[in-house]
Amino acid sequence: MDNAAQGKPVYKRILLKLSGEALMGDDAFGINRQVLQHMIEEIRSVLDLGVQIGIVVGGGNIFRGVALGATGMDRATGDYMGMLATVMNAMALQDCCRNNGIEARVQSALHIEQVAEPYIRGKALRHLRLGRVVIFAAGTGNPFMTTDTTAALRGAEVGADIVLKATKVDGIYTADPKKDPTATMYDEITFDHALRTNLKVMDATAFALCREQGLPIKVFNINKKGALRRVVLGEKEGTLVHS
Repeated sequence: MDNAAQGKPVYKRILLKLSGEALMGDDAFGINRQVLQHMIEEIRSVLDLGVQIGIVVGGGNIFRGVALGATGMDRATGDYMGMLATVMNAMALQDCCRNNGIEARVQSALHIEQVAEPYIRGKALRHLRLGRVVIFAAGTGNPFMTTDTTAALRGAEVGADIVLKATKVDGIYTADPKKDPTATMYDEITFDHALRTNLKVMDATAFALCREQGLPIKVFNINKKGALRRVVLGEKEGTLVHS
């Protein structure tokens, strides 16, 4: 009998990458409470399996709302503003977790002790072992680095078994399925293939870091009910990127 049939997870510790845009739902910007609640329910379904969860969240839903006014701004300044947006999203996730009886901690790469713990690897590992959700905010704390790269970095640092990239599409396709009706979805591809064909699902730095660390990536649709649980149980869901 396989793990899925037995309800046994194939991963003990995961790093979930949530984009800021995923929190918007159909709204133009900001955080949609119904979407947020759906994500917390997905997270709970995996916690109930005994899986340890770290989360890296983006900030596009907030920062892109003010980006028009940031035209001509210094890149580093804009990146720091984006990091602050991720802290806001992380706080919203933490609050929704707690309202649903889930223990969660926000760890920020920027020092904002009034609202979040500083990122300390040892404390993050302890929280994970105690069954708490750890939400990593403010990216790596450095400009010119994406939250995809942060997900790869934090995933490697905390010893995650896999990075789960939550998107609005079912996986990685041969072409943009919205533009090309003949596009087909990959069940799995290699890091070399992803880098060679310049797939835009994650940035090249994140792909390269995961390849170097032997850390697989699964791209899946977080909006499909039960998708996160199916991924963790090893069922057919999304696209696997591996060495």
